[in-house]
Amino acid sequence: MNNCITDFLGLGNVLIKNVVETSSKLSVFVETKPSYPNCPSCGNRTSRIHDYRNQIIKDLPYRNLTVNLFLRKRRYRCSCGKRFFEKYSFLPRYHHMSQRVYLNILKELTESVTFKCVAKRFGVSTNTVARVCDMLNHTLYKLPETISIDEFKGNSGGNKYQCILTNPTNHKLLDILATREKDYLHNYFSNYERGNVKYFIMDMWEPYKDIALTLFPKAMIIIDKYHYIRQVYWALDKVRKRVEKTLSEQERVYLKKQRYLLRKKYYKLKPYEKNNLKKLLSIDNDLKTAWELKELFLDFTRENNPDKAAKLLKGFIEISKEVNIEEFRPVITAYTNWFEYIINSKRVALTNAYTEGTNNKIKVLKRIGYLYTNFERFRNRILHLN
Repeated sequence: MNNCITDFLGLGNVLIKNVVETSSKLSVFVETKPSYPNCPSCGNRTSRIHDYRNQIIKDLPYRNLTVNLFLRKRRYRCSCGKRFFEKYSFLPRYHHMSQRVYLNILKELTESVTFKCVAKRFGVSTNTVARVCDMLNHTLYKLPETISIDEFKGNSGGNKYQCILTNPTNHKLLDILATREKDYLHNYFSNYERGNVKYFIMDMWEPYKDIALTLFPKAMIIIDKYHYIRQVYWALDKVRKRVEKTLSEQERVYLKKQRYLLRKKYYKLKPYEKNNLKKLLSIDNDLKTAWELKELFLDFTRENNPDKAAKLLKGFIEISKEVNIEEFRPVITAYTNWFEYIINSKRVALTNAYTEGTNNKIKVLKRIGYLYTNFERFRNRILHLN
């Protein structure tokens, strides 16, 4: 019978001496058989028992009851005079929780849950869960062939923005950096061997480009397509908002409600949507021209041949200059300055999609956790999610 209970408890070769259950707690009194351990000082084996100590150990809850193991710890004495406790497979040294409690806490932390929720589930304090998180060690030892970098608003460790580093090829989160400042990034990447990096994916932020050109001269710089495509849609939306200010209340409300038609690709519109779009475009000439520029730009996005795509993008830039709509001037500047790196996105089918998806997970984690002021803890929490 004792063997069945021991197997059910799952703690190996322990002897269960007694079990006491109350309305909220389950107390299990256990001990182990005497053994012949090696002395940690001289290495000789000994069987001489010096004394016993009692220790209370937190274990996994059972039937919504808090489970405490009352372990009768045996202390041995060697002929060299060294006194030491025997080792237990279920109890890490200097700890008061069983190893499976730690492992289950770590497993729970792979999900987007708060420290408080995990603590409540396992009957421990929130600080205990936080300390378990702090024990994690996520170290990046080598840079892969493909690097994707982006920033997110973390407000941790005294910095507004943190950087996320991923490998989009195998969907792996590599590291979380404390800040996106150029000097910090330069020092960080300088610690790694960088010759094997072939692709450097980023958004249109100048410090990233400087880092890539300086430290990764052999890598192809690729601008993530989401970041350059949205430039045109932002410009189109600004034109719409400008036109709305010149309209009557009824026309303004109508244009705002139908704005999705301006953003939707024309070939995907249904017949009735095309009629409504025609009505929208008749409101203002600048709005019609901005929509036509958007459609012209979409021809570039659908072209996969790099050479043909380059011609289409050049054509878009030239036509945008000719029509001279104020909201499209930043678009012209951006596409002109980043032209080569935008075309690289046609040469290699790599994007920041995985990075942006991970950023969304980080936002959820940050929101439910009511911010993380400790950056190292924040970093461990994010990397353990992966």
